[in-house]
Amino acid sequence: MINEKSFDKLVQGKQVGLYTIESATGLKAQITNYGAKIVTLFVPQADGTLVDVVLGFSTLDEWLAQEVYFNGINGRVAGRISYAQAEIDGQLYHFTQNSGEHTLHGGTHGFNDKVWDVQEVTANSISLHYLSPDGEEGFPGNMHVVVRYVVEGNDLNIYYDANTDQPTIINLTNHAYFNLKGEGQGDIHDHSLQVLADEYIPYDEKTLPMGCVLPVEGTPMDMRQLTPIADRIDDAFFASGLGIDNGWALPGWNEACDNPPLRLAAILKGGQLTMETWTTFPCMQVYSGNYVEHHTGKSGTEYFPQCAICLEAELFPDAVHHPLFPNAIIRPHQKWQHQTTYRFI
Repeated sequence: MINEKSFDKLVQGKQVGLYTIESATGLKAQITNYGAKIVTLFVPQADGTLVDVVLGFSTLDEWLAQEVYFNGINGRVAGRISYAQAEIDGQLYHFTQNSGEHTLHGGTHGFNDKVWDVQEVTANSISLHYLSPDGEEGFPGNMHVVVRYVVEGNDLNIYYDANTDQPTIINLTNHAYFNLKGEGQGDIHDHSLQVLADEYIPYDEKTLPMGCVLPVEGTPMDMRQLTPIADRIDDAFFASGLGIDNGWALPGWNEACDNPPLRLAAILKGGQLTMETWTTFPCMQVYSGNYVEHHTGKSGTEYFPQCAICLEAELFPDAVHHPLFPNAIIRPHQKWQHQTTYRFI
């Protein structure tokens, strides 16, 4: 466990802290309101020992100096907005360019780089609130976002709730970097992955979606059965050319529904653990840590590319530019709610 005093600091004029939540089975998470990040996630293994399965750093100063999207909430819009602009109700908006010509994960200072307000803390949950003001990173409207982390049994549940006073774009996700053997315990080539999807979202050479959905059958995207990651991770098919960084269209993605069901989307196996990802989101973006830099992590071990994997449940990437994709615009008086659950077995 990380010393809570190492996170006791004023940032952006707000108090930052570290909060521990624990379930009756011993699943334990430490959450900071800087970026609404998961700092540690200790999971009981079959032999009774606990293993911390997410990357990260031991002190707030390290997080501030090495902001790398580890385990935080990405927003207002996770993923890329092509050419850093979009039209909403006939008005063209320009956003911050922080990935070449494009906007990535909400801009230069997205939700992962903001101090959130702590609303409530219980023994097994924490609720965090952030008000994104009108014009932040170019996005219209004042957007209120509440993210609630709840540990129950061997589940880590993430609940998202947002509203706005102007039409705007939204796509929130948690960008947790998992290694089920434990953070700092080598690469994830010996993990296996199953994505329960018959279709995927093809990307172009710029890692931008092409606006259509294709069957996984006969492609390296077909992971409908548990597949060793080592068998796929270096395949030239994948968008980045450096590993997996691709999106799957989950079953029911094209069915209009105000309250989408929670459904099993992916299964990851590694070490002694199996992790199921359940979600109400229509897309599973899988990223194999291809650009992880050589930072020293919590265990004192150096991180490196492909030492962890992200299973990012979210809306379709760049959806505002593609009419076929599920809607990513939120309007006043509209509730925007989703859930993702990481279940450990």
